[in-house]
Amino acid sequence: MATTDVGLSDSGTSDTDLPSGGSPDPASPESAPTGAGPSGARPPAPPTPAGDPFLDAALVEARLGLAEGGIPIGSVLVRDGEIIGRGHNRRVQRGSVVLHAEMDALENAGRRTGAVYRASTLYTTLSPCAMCSGALLLYGIPHIVVGENRTFNGEEELLRARGVDVRVLQDPRCIELMREFITARPELWNEDIGT
Repeated sequence: MATTDVGLSDSGTSDTDLPSGGSPDPASPESAPTGAGPSGARPPAPPTPAGDPFLDAALVEARLGLAEGGIPIGSVLVRDGEIIGRGHNRRVQRGSVVLHAEMDALENAGRRTGAVYRASTLYTTLSPCAMCSGALLLYGIPHIVVGENRTFNGEEELLRARGVDVRVLQDPRCIELMREFITARPELWNEDIGT
C-alpha cells in the first residue's frame, strides 16, 4: 500500500506558539473534538492542517530529547482535542532499551481504559518502529499521524493492514531534525533502531 503523503510545508509555527504547558488552545479549530461516532465504530480522523498544534507539541518533545543528549523523536497522545500523554525518546537518558517516544507518551498517559485508547490519536515525529507499532495495536489506537518517514520507514504497512489510519505528513521540520541527528550521531541512531 502506498504511503499517504500530505506534503505539508513548514508553516513557521514555533515552539513558543503553543500556550503554556505545551498544549494547544482547546478553543482553536485544530483542537476541536473529533467525535466518537456510532457505538463501536472508529472515531473519524482528526484534521492535520499545516502548523498542526499536536505535531508541534510532538516536535517540542523531540527537541527536548535532543537537548537532554538523547534521540530527537517526540510523540503525543490526543483524545477529544486534548493531549493526554506526551513523551520523547529517553533510551540514552534513562539507559533504557524500550523507551522510545511513543512508549514514553503511552507511559505518561497513565492507566486508561480501552475506550480511551480507541478514541485517541497518536502523533509522532517519526514513523513508528515494530516495538511501538505493536504497543499501538495492543491498545487499539485507531489513528496515527507521522511527522515523516523519509529518514526511517517503520511498520506503517503492518498498522494499515490491521486497520489503523496512518497519515504521513513529511513535515520538513521533522525531516531536517532527524537528518541532522543521523549525520551527527550515526552510531547512536543505529543503536536505537537495532542495527
